[in-house]
Amino acid sequence: MAERTNLRRRPSGTRLAMGLMAGTSLDGVDAAVVQLSGSFENPKFRLLAFSTTPYPAHLRWRLLRVASGEATTAGELSELNFRVGEAFARAAIRLCRRTQIDLKRLTVVGSHGQTVFHQGSTAGKSRSSTLQIGEPALIAHLMGAPVVADFRPADMAAGGEGAPLVPMVDYLVLRDDRQGTVALNIGGVANVTVIPAGARPEQVFGFDSGPGNMVIDALARHFTQGRRQYDSGGRSAARGLVIEPILKRALAFSFFRRRPPKSAGREQFGSKFVQRYFLGRSGSGPDRFEDLLCTATELTARSIAEALGRLGLPPGSELHRLVVSGGGASNALLLARLQALLPTLRVQRSDGFGLPADAKEAIAFAILGDRTLHALPGNLPSVTGAERAVVLGKLVRP
Repeated sequence: MAERTNLRRRPSGTRLAMGLMAGTSLDGVDAAVVQLSGSFENPKFRLLAFSTTPYPAHLRWRLLRVASGEATTAGELSELNFRVGEAFARAAIRLCRRTQIDLKRLTVVGSHGQTVFHQGSTAGKSRSSTLQIGEPALIAHLMGAPVVADFRPADMAAGGEGAPLVPMVDYLVLRDDRQGTVALNIGGVANVTVIPAGARPEQVFGFDSGPGNMVIDALARHFTQGRRQYDSGGRSAARGLVIEPILKRALAFSFFRRRPPKSAGREQFGSKFVQRYFLGRSGSGPDRFEDLLCTATELTARSIAEALGRLGLPPGSELHRLVVSGGGASNALLLARLQALLPTLRVQRSDGFGLPADAKEAIAFAILGDRTLHALPGNLPSVTGAERAVVLGKLVRP
């Protein structure tokens, strides 16, 4: 065992890893090729290539339907597992061909897959479960590279939420001896990683704070009959006004009052939430649409700010900066509201730290895949609530 530990710590030279990610917004497949160097435990990284490949419209529609909890069959779910796996592999192969990266140089592919169901400890541990589809055996076959997939269940088996998992990479990249950092990823769901200045891994904590883009996107699709999938730059919301009664009622939703660790998905903030809090009221004209978008944007900003306000950090653990990534980092209104609500923090995009906002999660799963390949833990128990650190995922060789 000591011999293996020494091998892990030894500088390992340069290696290439691919990260594949599809978030709860169901936009498509993010693919990142990352050059890793140095030790397996604390590697240096450099992004070599990145792309987002949208899902075909019919596939996205089917995934939205299944992820929203509509009735399906075992046959359809099995078929979607293979269809998504093929979509992941094709996106990865297309990126490598476009950038002239030889697939044979990839040491590992870390594939998060597409979440179609996730239930953390909200309903009690006996009902905790998760499902990410995108068949890794098919990805490994088509790419000719080892694939690590199905990252969440190992953490859940150890009593954790199974999410968020990116905080491990947040810690490796953003920790600072002098500045306390909050890493905020705004995808379909918003999640935070709190890294006090000079923190050790066990001092890092994080959780899903609530909706990111999920409610905003659902309203954009609803009121444009699917012609728009999101509110580009927050421009439509910026023309609206916050509807305070809706906002107040939505912020009273039980998830926001739960203490971390906690995780969320469409089960909490999907179509049922949107219908209950935003669409179950009269009025649907253009002004109403912009007001609802503005209210949904404020819900995201306010729920993040209030979650951070409830942290109760000990004296001397001040936070200095909020590093934002994910699709929400492109929403100017949302960033402005975060800065206004959190005036003591300097709001920055993650791009300035070598983590392009749109590519961060794909980069993270490249790094997590590399950790799994070398039998290193990928979760932070202080974030997920797991009983111990565990090696994440399942390895499939071509």
